[in-house]
Amino acid sequence: MTSAMADAYPSVAGVAAAASAFARFHPGLCTLRQVGKSREGRPLHLLSAGHGRRNVLVVAAPHSDERIGPATALRLAERVAQDPGLHARADASWHFLLCLDPDGTVRSEEGPAVRRTPAAHFRHSYRPPADEQPEWAPSVRPADDQLPESQALFDLIDELRPFLQCSLHGNDLGGSWIQLTRDIPGLAEPLGKLSAERDVPVQTGTYDAMYWTVSGPGVYVMPEPGRPTQFPSLPEDVTRSTWVRPHRYGGMTALFEVPMWGSRRVADTAPHPDPARALTALAGLLRRQSDRTRRLLDDVRGLLSAAGPAGPGSCTPREPGGITDTLLRLAAGMTDICPQVADDWEALHPSPVELTLAHVTALDIAARRISLRTTGTLLRLLAGVPGEAAGRTRDECERLLLRWADELAVGHDLAWIPVPEQVELQSECVLAAFRLLTAE
Repeated sequence: MTSAMADAYPSVAGVAAAASAFARFHPGLCTLRQVGKSREGRPLHLLSAGHGRRNVLVVAAPHSDERIGPATALRLAERVAQDPGLHARADASWHFLLCLDPDGTVRSEEGPAVRRTPAAHFRHSYRPPADEQPEWAPSVRPADDQLPESQALFDLIDELRPFLQCSLHGNDLGGSWIQLTRDIPGLAEPLGKLSAERDVPVQTGTYDAMYWTVSGPGVYVMPEPGRPTQFPSLPEDVTRSTWVRPHRYGGMTALFEVPMWGSRRVADTAPHPDPARALTALAGLLRRQSDRTRRLLDDVRGLLSAAGPAGPGSCTPREPGGITDTLLRLAAGMTDICPQVADDWEALHPSPVELTLAHVTALDIAARRISLRTTGTLLRLLAGVPGEAAGRTRDECERLLLRWADELAVGHDLAWIPVPEQVELQSECVLAAFRLLTAE
C-alpha cells in the first residue's frame, strides 16, 4: 500500500479505500469494520490483522493537523501481514483505527496536497479546541457529554483490552520522541538508531513532556500520581484522557512523535547558559504576538458581524457548533492563553528540570507555533468576506503569517523530512516498542 508513497500525506478517503482493498487481498488474516461515526457522520474505520489473544490498538490522526498517522497505520498493516512473527508467533492481533478525527483531518487537507512550506502548513492545517480533540476531550468535558469519537475509542479499548495502545502523533517541527504512560526500558536505543538512520534529530527537550520522567534520550514516562504532567495554563489532564484507559486492563499507551521539519537544536543537551533571560524573552514574545493577534481577532469579529448572520464557510448559519463559531472560539482561546503560558514560562526559573538548549528551543518553537496557528485560523475566518476592510485585514494576516513562518524556519534551520521517511520512522518505532514488550 505504501511502498511507492509520494512525498505527500494520503487523504482520509484514500486511506479508507486502501484499507478496504488491503482487507480484500488478505481475507483470512484481515478485516475492516466501522466502529463509530464522527460528529459530522463520517465513518470511523478499524482495520484488524491477526487472530492472537493479545491485542495492539493503533490510533491514527488523534490530532487533525498531524497527518502522518493514517499512512503509518497502513504501513504497519503491511508489515504485520508480511511477518507472522508479529501476529501468529507472538499470539497477537493488531487493530488500526485509521483516523480518529476525520472531520478535522478533512479540513486540514485543504490547500496544497503535496509538500507544503511552513507558511502553507499553518495557513491550511486545522486543529480544533481541546474539548473537540477526541483524545483530550474526556479530560475537559463532562462525563455525560463525550464526543462520539472519544466514546468510540473508549468502547474499542473496553472491547479489545489492549496490552499496548499506540497513538500516532506528528509534530510540525522539531524532532522524534516517544511518550509512555508506563515505561518500556530500552526503547531509547532503537529510537536513537532509527532516527539517526533517517537523519531525524531526537528531541531531548519538549514542551509537551517538560515535567515527565526521562527514561532515555527522547523517551518520556508519565509522572507518578500527584506530580504535575504539564504547564498549569493548559486545560487538558492526561490522567483523564484516552491514554490511560488501557490501564484498566493492565495495558499502557505509547505516543509516537515524528516531525515534518527537523531542527537540530531540539537535540542539544548542553545546559542553557542563561535560562532566566531566555524565558523572559520568550514570555515577552508570546505577549507581543498575542497582542497583535488579539487586535486582528477583534477586527475579524467586526467584519463577520457586518457580513451577516450566515458567516463565510459556516456549515450552519452561525448556529452553536457551526465551523465559523468553532474557529472564532479557537482563535480566541489561543490568543487568551498566551499570557498565561508566558506566566508559566517565567515561573520556570528556578526550574524543576535543568533547562538545556533543547528545552529552550522547544519552548521557542511552541511560542511561535501558537501565533502561527492563530493567524492561520483568522485567515480561514476571512475567506470569502467581501469588502476593502476585509481585504486589508486579510493582507495583514498574510504578511504576519509569512513573516512569522520565515522567522521560525530561518531561526531553527528547518529541514523537511520526506513523508516516506516519516512513515518508516514512526512504524519502526511502534514495532520496536511491541518487540520490547513482548520480549519481557
